[in-house]
Amino acid sequence: MRRSFVLTTLILLAVVFAGCTQTQKPETQPEKTVIVGSGATFPQPQLEKWIDVYTKQNPKVQIEYTGKGSGGGQNDFKQGLVDFACSDPPLSESLWNELKKKGQPLQFPIIVGAVVVVYNLPGVENLKLDGETLAKIFMGEIEYWDDPAIKQLNPEANLPHEKILVVHRSDSSGTTKIFTTYLSLVSDEWAEKVGAGKTVDWPVDKLGRGVGGKGNQGVATAVKQNPYSIGYVELSYALKEDFPMVALKNKAGNFVTANEETIKFAVSRVSVNIPSPREGYKEDLKALLNAGGEKSYPIVAFSHIVIWEKYENEAKEEAIKDFVKWILTEGQKSENIVQGYVGLPEDVTSKLLAEIE
Repeated sequence: MRRSFVLTTLILLAVVFAGCTQTQKPETQPEKTVIVGSGATFPQPQLEKWIDVYTKQNPKVQIEYTGKGSGGGQNDFKQGLVDFACSDPPLSESLWNELKKKGQPLQFPIIVGAVVVVYNLPGVENLKLDGETLAKIFMGEIEYWDDPAIKQLNPEANLPHEKILVVHRSDSSGTTKIFTTYLSLVSDEWAEKVGAGKTVDWPVDKLGRGVGGKGNQGVATAVKQNPYSIGYVELSYALKEDFPMVALKNKAGNFVTANEETIKFAVSRVSVNIPSPREGYKEDLKALLNAGGEKSYPIVAFSHIVIWEKYENEAKEEAIKDFVKWILTEGQKSENIVQGYVGLPEDVTSKLLAEIE
């Protein structure tokens, strides 16, 4: 009997305790404002650094970015799948007009970078090329590493009689647009036969000596895995993989590699005319390419962000505006710049901040 009473009492206490715990409201965490972006892999390492620093300072904001190429980001933004996109080349006027049917797009540069030519050539360091020879390699007209044109530029190098494997982007890429625009500037033959674009019809593919890689990282991986290959990537990827980089002949006739000094020198030698963010498509991609000056690296370009002037969600609008302002101020400080990139000139950031306000 006593045992039954004790058991009943325990059951009643358990029920009462359960009832008490059910009435207690769990502590709720404040909701985060989530911002989603996609696009260029050219600025991705820099963007990831900014996101990491900014979200630690602003824990109520969560920012996600997927690198899928400038073309992929532009398409996502057009379809309303992301809140912002990153594109290396300025958007085309036709796409800009499409976007304007939905609202006012804003586009402006956020960082300066460089496209470099990397290679996997055992036993050869300090390779030198001029624009015309580089174009012939990527057209497939120069087949072997010991071709007379390459030997003439590198008389002391031990160039092997091996076929050149050309690695290029397989996706719609702003890095490709920058690289092919440069080749079009330095080679009339390239301009006529291939041209410039986020995607192009690579002649080497038809010759069986071309291979595509997705994103800058895909190209870097393919070059790393294939001896006697050559490709083009954004500078930070070359530094990350510790690739040897081609010294390119610049407009002044000097052979230079990309680094902070040669990138800044190129930017300082051109008149950087940035249009209003409301007319971002009017920016000239060629402005920084093949700049004059003895130390200028010839393939330098801005990378851009594309956002809307207005968002339906007010919290999201404020968060995006604050993040963008942070990029143009704190984000441009040396401690927040990833190796391989250069901050925007001060006159550019001050103009953009005034416009965004």
